[in-house]
Amino acid sequence: MNQEEKWLKNINPKDGYYIAGFTDGEGSFNVSLKKRNDYVGEWKITASFNISQKDRVILAWIKKILGCGTLRERQDGVVYYEATNVASLKEKIIPFFIKFNFISSRKKTNFSIFKQIVEIMSEGEHLKKEGFEKILQLRETLNEGKGRKRKYNLSDVIK
Repeated sequence: MNQEEKWLKNINPKDGYYIAGFTDGEGSFNVSLKKRNDYVGEWKITASFNISQKDRVILAWIKKILGCGTLRERQDGVVYYEATNVASLKEKIIPFFIKFNFISSRKKTNFSIFKQIVEIMSEGEHLKKEGFEKILQLRETLNEGKGRKRKYNLSDVIK
């Protein structure tokens, strides 16, 4: 059994399912784009898992259990737990939510899309035109519906 499997096996199921339920309601899986002149193709892609909440204690506990990510506080007092490191997403976040999965179909769908994007990124395929465009296509289907905010859409990136 490797370290990854050992870590996951040692999580109390009660805690794991609590975090999954909490994430089902309050968490999100996102992929953001930033225009960067120092990047190949001028775009930086960031995959992120986050939960925002006013209660720092619960987010610090979640961060400790997941073993990755950062906590930040916004000006309005909302605390933000976020994991953006591709290796952490692939080795911690994704295996965690495969084991302790979601109930809502919407979160299951978004997680499935996010998982595909992280896989492409972990293989370095996002640095190639085809991989980058595949991520953009997948991103279009992520978090569909009202409330989704995007600075850049597919048409802004692929001319």
